Amino acid sequence: MGLGKTVQAIAALRILYAQQKLSKALIVVPSSLIVQWRKEIKHWAPELRISTVRGSVADRSWQWDAPAQIYIVGYETLRSDFTSNPQSPPRRTIWDVVILDEAQKIKNRDVEVSSKCKQLFRRRSWALTGTPLENKADDLCSILEFVAPLAEAERPRRLEWNDQTRSRHRNLQLRRRKAEVLPQLPPKVTSKVTLTLEGSQRASYDRAEKEGVLELKQKGETVRIQNVLELIIRLKQICNFCPTSGKSAKLTDVRERLSTLRAQGHRALIFSQFTDLRFGVRAIAAAIETEMPLIYTGDMGPKRDAVIKEFKEDETRRVLILSLKAGGQGLNLQEASYVFHFDRWWNPAIENQADARSHRLGQQHPVNVYKYVCEGTIEERIDELLAKKQELFDELVDDVSMDLRTSLTGEQLFGLFGLKPPAAEERLSK
Repeated sequence: MGLGKTVQAIAALRILYAQQKLSKALIVVPSSLIVQWRKEIKHWAPELRISTVRGSVADRSWQWDAPAQIYIVGYETLRSDFTSNPQSPPRRTIWDVVILDEAQKIKNRDVEVSSKCKQLFRRRSWALTGTPLENKADDLCSILEFVAPLAEAERPRRLEWNDQTRSRHRNLQLRRRKAEVLPQLPPKVTSKVTLTLEGSQRASYDRAEKEGVLELKQKGETVRIQNVLELIIRLKQICNFCPTSGKSAKLTDVRERLSTLRAQGHRALIFSQFTDLRFGVRAIAAAIETEMPLIYTGDMGPKRDAVIKEFKEDETRRVLILSLKAGGQGLNLQEASYVFHFDRWWNPAIENQADARSHRLGQQHPVNVYKYVCEGTIEERIDELLAKKQELFDELVDDVSMDLRTSLTGEQLFGLFGLKPPAAEERLSK
């Protein structure tokens, strides 16, 4: 991540165009990255005409037909416009190249958008991702199914992970490591900051965990993994802010560090998985309003582009607070050299993607990353569990994506609260 996959892909498209091997290419991206892709193509390949497919049904109809070499579309729009009609816009063309950016979007072969991407008629298939692995090696198979050549009359094939697939993956993957590609890049130093909850925040946390565990026990055989996950979310929120007093051990530490960074002229990114005014992005922004922070969340729509522009151009804006889901991929934020993970997604690859907004080509300073963990809480317990899992994946890719629902067994999840799962949940987890 942060090593120029976008620029490399655009350069390859430009070469194909110069060789007269490219008349139409389709680039499928998360909707939040459409503007970024347009900007990069205009900069690196100005001779290529672009049609951006988005908006109303009527707008998309003429955008699909617009004369262009490059068509950029979001995953959700592609899913809507790829219909059972063979003449629907994405289906009626044999694309010279189809590029999937953030290709982990199709890692689940059973979701609709994954199936439709694989059914696109195309001469070349490129998948760009810094996080191709979710929980196990089999997760690569769905991406490989897309990358495998697809003739017009051929249906997508379902691959299984075996020695042959492993060999195919190694032959198809162009793996780029920062140490190899950008030896001049300043180092990234990651620190885990362990904090102690005190006073009302500690009392609120202990009460919520005690009551939550009691509720799980009272459900008996009807308790489900989803109930455990809901309790985990509630406890994580309290680790951010006390719901009664608003106190926060994390906020106290952030304030002290930001004060030092401001005096030294540094700028910072703060990530949270929550966006609300009680526990997430907006709560943090309200609490440090003297720093004049900017916020970036998915529900801001088109305003997000203006926020990024202001942060990059106005040096007095020293703090940008982002939701991890909206701001963790695709952005170039080399202006910041400090990154704070206010709460943890418990997903090493997604956190590393967020770090890469700052630690990427063009960064002039060492990047310092701080990850908060509250002592004696659910945060500490899950952090210890997932740390052991990282080793299982290092052979195939550098960064690993983990989902609590699938990374941990029912026994492990219930065990976080000293409970045993009912028989039905344990069978499902196996």
